[in-house]
Amino acid sequence: MIPSYYKSPNRDFTLLHGDCIQLLREFDFRFDMIFADPPYFLSSGGISCQSGKVVCVDKGAWDKPTTTEDMDAFNLEWLTQCHRHLKENGTIWISGTHHNIFSVQQQLIKLGFKILNVITWAKTNPAPNISCRYFTYSTEFVIWARKSRKVAHQYNYELMKQLNDDKQMTDVWQLPTIGRWEKSCGKHPTQKPLALLSRIILASTQPGQWILDPFAGSSTTGIASTLLGRRFLGIEREKEFVEMSRKRREGLEDTGIAELYRSKIKDLSKLNLTSAGMLCEDDANMYGGLPF
Repeated sequence: MIPSYYKSPNRDFTLLHGDCIQLLREFDFRFDMIFADPPYFLSSGGISCQSGKVVCVDKGAWDKPTTTEDMDAFNLEWLTQCHRHLKENGTIWISGTHHNIFSVQQQLIKLGFKILNVITWAKTNPAPNISCRYFTYSTEFVIWARKSRKVAHQYNYELMKQLNDDKQMTDVWQLPTIGRWEKSCGKHPTQKPLALLSRIILASTQPGQWILDPFAGSSTTGIASTLLGRRFLGIEREKEFVEMSRKRREGLEDTGIAELYRSKIKDLSKLNLTSAGMLCEDDANMYGGLPF
């Protein structure tokens, strides 16, 4: 058995502390969906503006620039493990910017994934460009790919259409960056908004299915999974962020907080989801082979 760092009371949310490549080699469970926010390798002393203040954008040693060869090798290694842990009809979503996303795309092709879409996340409230020498950076990309070219993937087309005023949803998503209410347990330097992860999960999974995040950070993927009645395994190597994840999930034991979060996420408020959509304890105990 692999020791878990934290497991929620109803066992729908599990955290592992350690290196994702190493840990993924130690078990064989397969997931319905994977979301990954790998290092962008852009922490080279740049500056940005946050809350009206000039700040350094360096995230940590794990995000320092590297050679293109090392980046390709790293992306191929963790994507190989993710490929092994996806069900045959499973899909993977990977976020990035121009710093890393083209490398990711090439490794996906090498491994035989079929790229379905490249989502452009257009931020409705981007940070201003304080140098005034470039266009304001206001977008990130999210590649959506399926494991097998021959096996159909899950896509909740009608639901996405419903969320888009009965029109086909396009591959450009206008969504905000994280709000203050998402930082109640602290802020991860690359934290993604719940609005983004909720839409991804709604698009490609069903209630009760398993989701993996190999670079969990503060576990936005896991919080969105819980709000939507999915099961989650997160892997994170930084102790500070695993602890932040634990605190965020523990906060959802207060049903009032869970309902507040749902009300603040536009897609979820449209669907009028309530705690009735949460997993019951018996369902959550159906682990089906997870060694944690």
